[in-house]
Amino acid sequence: MKLLRSAWKLLVAVKDALVLILLLIFFGGLFALMSSTPNPGSSDGGALLVSLDGALVEQRTEADPRSLLTGTIESAAEVQVRDVVHALRTAAKDDAIKAVVLDLDSFMGGGQVSLMDVASAIDTVRAAKKPVLAFATGYYDDSYLLAAHASEVWLDPMGATYIAGPGGKRPYFKGLLDRYGVNVRVYRVGKFKSFVEPYTLTGQSEAARAANQALYTSVWDAWKADIAKARPKAQIDTVTRAPATRSGTGGMAQAAIDAGLVDRLGDPIAFGRRVAETVTGDESKGPGHFRHSTLGAYIAANPPPSGGDMVGIVHIAGSIVDGRAPLGTAGGDSIAQLIDHAINQLKVKALVLRIDSGGGSALASEKMRLAALEARKKKIPVVVSMANVAASGGYWVAMAGDKVFAEPSTITGSIGVFGILPTFEKTLAQYGVTTDGVQTTPLSGQPDILGGTNAETDALFQTGVEDIYRRFTALVSGQRKLPLEKVQEIAQGRVWDGGSARQLGLIDAFGSLDDAVAEAAKRAGIDAEDARTIYVEPPVSFLQALLGSLTAPSPAQASDPLSAMVARQQAQLVGAMQQAMTVASGPAVQVRCLECPAPAARQPRQSLYQILTRKVFN
Repeated sequence: MKLLRSAWKLLVAVKDALVLILLLIFFGGLFALMSSTPNPGSSDGGALLVSLDGALVEQRTEADPRSLLTGTIESAAEVQVRDVVHALRTAAKDDAIKAVVLDLDSFMGGGQVSLMDVASAIDTVRAAKKPVLAFATGYYDDSYLLAAHASEVWLDPMGATYIAGPGGKRPYFKGLLDRYGVNVRVYRVGKFKSFVEPYTLTGQSEAARAANQALYTSVWDAWKADIAKARPKAQIDTVTRAPATRSGTGGMAQAAIDAGLVDRLGDPIAFGRRVAETVTGDESKGPGHFRHSTLGAYIAANPPPSGGDMVGIVHIAGSIVDGRAPLGTAGGDSIAQLIDHAINQLKVKALVLRIDSGGGSALASEKMRLAALEARKKKIPVVVSMANVAASGGYWVAMAGDKVFAEPSTITGSIGVFGILPTFEKTLAQYGVTTDGVQTTPLSGQPDILGGTNAETDALFQTGVEDIYRRFTALVSGQRKLPLEKVQEIAQGRVWDGGSARQLGLIDAFGSLDDAVAEAAKRAGIDAEDARTIYVEPPVSFLQALLGSLTAPSPAQASDPLSAMVARQQAQLVGAMQQAMTVASGPAVQVRCLECPAPAARQPRQSLYQILTRKVFN
């Protein structure tokens, strides 16, 4: 029997070893496939097909290796702004590219500053006398902002345009918390304290309503001004005043034509044939086929130039958290190490902090600011470029810059501090559970999550919040060279649009990321022709590259515009709930902007490229 048991164990071991070897061979081959340079496609005489499948982001979220093991992989799709902008600008100069095609069918939106950066790159293509054709089944505020810059806008005959404007409702949790007896203790400073109102009120206060109305009105005005400049014939005011009555007997698609929002109606095949009139087509490969290069292949075949004096760009994107964090989240230690790496290993001549964050941990924000100050001590210029949001903790980090750039649509400010501490003494009491014990000081066993905090603990937490707020306002006063009294007046936790922030002295100038890079190069004494940008990010490991392939979202089923409109709102709700969970599980004291737009949980729909690949190119 011992011999049989030994033989069985040997067979099991051999089986496990063979399985492991096969897995290693499979993953190794997969990695080699992913690492190889993709075929750029037949772009000579063809088009650059820009399929924006997912959300437009400043920095793509890094796949978490644990998600593969736990089975919690999310199907979010993201496209980096810098990749799209680089491809469009390269295509503008590339004689092999005769046109650009924008596939916006699976586009899930992005921040307004990011959208305008891509729109500016589209303008560069058109300035090179190359047509830009856009297609979608449904256009919304964000996708239409890009389409309006195209030379020809197409809409599916079964589609529609929905221009809603910024704003909407968000969840308030006080009623739910009261129902379950959760006692939310809030410690805060400032008149505009709406960043904690979802936990203390059932709706926004009048002060918050007035501030948010001013903010979103400014963002909306900037959106309309951009559309009016790019596409003057678009009757935005008409279609937003009475959206339900404008369709008439011709249907919603025809109404978009009548309002000047789109130029032509047609399905993907008809659109493909229209593109084939401009670039090389081949009907033998299927109806609507046109020669093209995809976005990913084109970027791989046309990498950014290297060499010369380098200006390092460090992204501070997503929630600011303590310790280390993957890309897409700004870990205090991670960002500090990247800045140190840029200075000491990459030997950059200047540094640009590209901020797209609504804040988070005060400690992590300060750690990143101090790391940037170390660069300045070594005579390395530090310039800040604000993207869509640079508020609260994001604004704290911005105080490390020699100069701060933002856009009129940037959301910034929110100079305020809060702390949230839920206790469950009422919840437990409903089930007959109480707490008791002894104390040697008033702070023994505090903060007591189960039994509730005492007056001394509440006073201590409030003092801590006030101390950080005083440090925040003093930091802004010193760096921005503003009287402390003025900073305290414009702080109070209030969120500002970029235009107001410039008038108040919270930023230095309007400008894009390119403007910030040019300013950093100038301060470093680098000739504009010799300056090269490098994005300072950790190298992609084997496991991360593998996860990037395995967790790529699968094509979604196409849906009608009304269903897609509902799905977008559902995604916004999920994003708001995720934000609430982040706040609840974060540090006790935070510098975070909860009024800033919550990221949506993105579920991509089927794209024009996927439709044509299935129906035409196969």
